[in-house]
Parts: sequence; structure tokens; C-alpha cells
Amino acid sequence: MIPPGTNGLPRDPRPATRDFLAHTGATLPLIGGPMYPCSNPELVAAISATGAIGVVQPMALTYVHGWEFRAGLRHIRSLTDRPIGFNALIEGSSKTYRKRMEEWIRISLEEGVRFFITSLGNPRWVVDLVGPHGGVVYHDVTEAKWAEKGLAGGALGLIAVNREAGGHAGGRSPAELFAELQRFDVPVVAAGGVGDAAGFRAMIDLGYAAVQCGTRFIATAECSASEAYKRAIVEAGADDVVLSERITGVPVAVLRTPYIEKMGTRAGPIARWLLRGRKTKHWMRGWYALRALRALKGSLSGGTGSAEYWQAGRSVAAIDRIESVAEVVAEMTGARLP
Repeated sequence: MIPPGTNGLPRDPRPATRDFLAHTGATLPLIGGPMYPCSNPELVAAISATGAIGVVQPMALTYVHGWEFRAGLRHIRSLTDRPIGFNALIEGSSKTYRKRMEEWIRISLEEGVRFFITSLGNPRWVVDLVGPHGGVVYHDVTEAKWAEKGLAGGALGLIAVNREAGGHAGGRSPAELFAELQRFDVPVVAAGGVGDAAGFRAMIDLGYAAVQCGTRFIATAECSASEAYKRAIVEAGADDVVLSERITGVPVAVLRTPYIEKMGTRAGPIARWLLRGRKTKHWMRGWYALRALRALKGSLSGGTGSAEYWQAGRSVAAIDRIESVAEVVAEMTGARLP
């Protein structure tokens, strides 16, 4: 763990960053973002061990990496005693999924997790579940209207997903998004576009309380992604990241591989029509989600890009080597904070 006051980090950061550190239990203003399928437990633990906070993606932990959920959390705890977080996708298209998510959250609380990131829905039910136990919820947002709804639902901070992010990216630049969200007077975390110390410093200078990184942690020794996937990230430039609708039905940032070029990036006309329908969009999203779970799981462990979807953000432009998590965090947070 890198303690505060070393490696260029001050002992007395700005108020929003102090709030972030208090909410998360981290000592560094950095989140290892939850990634399906890439968040293997060893990666989550290694991130938290540095003083940042690693966040569990439950479908990655269970479906991809094969852990029974509680056992997976305990495995992470055996690797580090530092705080970890939990990611809850709360879009309400499936009652079965909602019930499973509620159970995972209860188990997380029992195992000592107190920081939760919600996305794709109203976080109120998560806040009501974790709040009595001292849990804190931050909510993924891409613009102010979603921030308003998330904060009305009890979230205490915002994960500001910008257009540079991997996975489901937003539509605004980091500067545009912070300008839109700073009026809410809660910690705002920059998500997207940070792959090195210069990017980290730029986000802090904009006024963000902290930074969330995903793509940078794929290209680490602790991540279980294939060497081909990691090399593709190291070798890619920003223009090699494209948005594909063919994975989940909405644009997802992926590397431009031979498979992507062959399949194209647009959803078919029937799929687009169904996704627009008030009664059919939830069914279609569910179908896409099941297909994406299988496709992305298969893309993690092998291949050359000829039949894989490799998610990544535009921060690939700043990533030039595969390192340990500790090396990445030490380099990235070495920029002095205000």
C-alpha cells in the first residue's frame, strides 16, 4: 500500500477528495473500475492493496472466474485486508437478476464491503439496503439528468463516465461532463481516458475528486486476460477504439479487431426497432445481455482478435507496456495533487 503523503500525494487533499477517501476507505483517489469479464479477484485485490480501491464485478467473479460469490469475496480478502467495492447493475429488466443482485449485496455487507457503485437504474433500493450498515453508494452517470436522479435516489457521489471510457461510454468530454456535474457539490469521479500520470493529473486539475480506471488495469500482470488481449491494448492507438452496437444493443467501446471489421458495428434493423419499442426494449436488452455474457467471457482467455470482442477505452493511447498493478498505481498517482 502507498500511504498518503508519499509518492507526491499530499496529506491534506481538497474537500471532495477527502470525502471520497472517507467514503471508500482508500488512501489514494483512484478506483479500479469493475470490468466484465476482466475483473478477476487477484486483480481486484492487487488494486486495493496499493491504497486505491478495487471494485468487484459480480458476474465476472462468478460466471467468468468460477467462484461461488461469498467464497470469491473471501479469496480477495485473503489477498488483502484493504477495502474493496461492489458494482450493482440495477436496470430492472429481470426480476430474477434483481433477486440475485439483492442477495449478492447482502453477502457483500456480511463480508465487510461498504462501498457500492450502481449503474443503469434508480439506486434507491441499494441505498436503502446498504445505508443502515454504513454503506455508501456512488452512481454511474453520463449527464446531469442522470446525476439528478441518482442523487435523488440517495447516492453520495457520482462516477462521471465520459466519451473516452471503455465499455458503455458517455457522450461528453471529461471537461464538459465535470462542468455539468460540479454544481451538485458531491465527489465526482472521472471515468474514461486515463492511462498514465499525465491523464490522472489532468483529471484532478479539472476538479475531479478521484479517477476510475479500467483499461489500464487490463494490461497488468495480475489481470487474467490473455496475452493477446493485453498486447492489443499496448499496441493500440485511440483511433483503434470503435463503438459497436452488436454486443449489448447500445454502443460499447471495443478494439478494432479483424472480427469487429468483419461483423460491423451497427445492430441490425430489426434489433434497432425492437430496442426502441416501449414493450420490447427490455426483452431485447435481456437477450443481448445473455449473448454478451457468453461472447465476452469467451474473448477473455484466448484468441488473436479474429473472433473476439476486446473492450477498451481510448486511454490505450497512453498505455505502452504491461506492468504490475503496484507499478501502474505508483506511476499514475505520482503527480502531485492540489
